[in-house]
Amino acid sequence: MEYSFFTLLFRTAHAQRNYMRPHLSELGLSPGQPKVLRCLATFGPSSQRTLADYCEVDPSAICRILDNMESKGFLSRKTSNSDRRAEEISLTKKGFETFEKWERQCIKLENKMLAGISEKEKQKLSELLSKVYKNMLKDIS
Repeated sequence: MEYSFFTLLFRTAHAQRNYMRPHLSELGLSPGQPKVLRCLATFGPSSQRTLADYCEVDPSAICRILDNMESKGFLSRKTSNSDRRAEEISLTKKGFETFEKWERQCIKLENKMLAGISEKEKQKLSELLSKVYKNMLKDIS
């Protein structure tokens, strides 16, 4: 059976979420929280606004995510040195260790998803998915 591009993308994303869902639970994470971990692990301490932009969610949603993550010990907040009205959010040791565990699962899944695909094909797939994503952003913004 041949599927449309929309259906293939949807089914792939659905399968990916289903594969990763048990790992979220094992790590004590909720959907959306791995993006916060990734942003903080990659870019270091960040503002709530930066995290909201990176995670592509509104500020009220990121506030709830951060409150939950802070209560679980994944991150800490302190007043920013450059702007006393703003908070600087950082990973705790537990948050960084959790990110590393999550990242290992992501790499396992990526290897599974890309098995049998050449490096050249991976590069082309990456380029095409980037274009698809950018096209979607034009209609969302």
